Amino acid sequence: MYYSGMRYGYGMDPMYILVIIMAILCMIASARVSSVYKKYAKIRSMSGLTGAQAAMEILRRNGISDVIVQHVPGNLTDHYDPRTKTVNLSDSTYGSNSVAAVAVAAHECGHVLQHHTAYLPLTIRTAIVPAANIGSKAGIPILILGMFLSIRPLITLGILVFSLAVLFQVVTLPVEFNASNRAMVMLEEYGILAHEEVSDSRKVLTAAAMTYVASAASAVVQLLRLVMLNNRRR
Repeated sequence: MYYSGMRYGYGMDPMYILVIIMAILCMIASARVSSVYKKYAKIRSMSGLTGAQAAMEILRRNGISDVIVQHVPGNLTDHYDPRTKTVNLSDSTYGSNSVAAVAVAAHECGHVLQHHTAYLPLTIRTAIVPAANIGSKAGIPILILGMFLSIRPLITLGILVFSLAVLFQVVTLPVEFNASNRAMVMLEEYGILAHEEVSDSRKVLTAAAMTYVASAASAVVQLLRLVMLNNRRR
């Protein structure tokens, strides 16, 4: 049987094909969230609250007074920073009163509540951020260097370092899904969105969540392929 990293038997390496498929799925998921967001960004929420106002109301309802809601430039660059305790809402969210904007703002407040209650997956994700950053930047270069020099321990090290970035992607999944679930409950319970609007906001957050699923699956497949390549070299 013939193998060169690109071919397996008389066809393409199945894992390589799977990596390509996952990359395509990531692009589809990204396009999907953009499409869904644009659709519901045109629909004004019945309450008329902007993303910033909705976020502040959620924080107030939960008795959280040490977190600041602020504007950041960009489109869909929304995030919660636990280090500075700030809910950062982008141009498309902060001043918009659309269903999509309110949903995204509530999602970020979901992360605030996770932090406030020491939600375990978030705690784990926060702890591995430095290692994950190293893994995403240095893992593949270390592995390539090891292959170029034919140093197996270096190859193994590259795979292990890269796996830290993959772990981060996997741990992110429960964090994101939980934040969205918290957001849905709060939006309806606090009357920020009407029942039918909550259903629409769920579509926005579900589309966003699928990008994380696709990214995590792609990272896992890439890691498995690297492990298989290393085993075959042996």
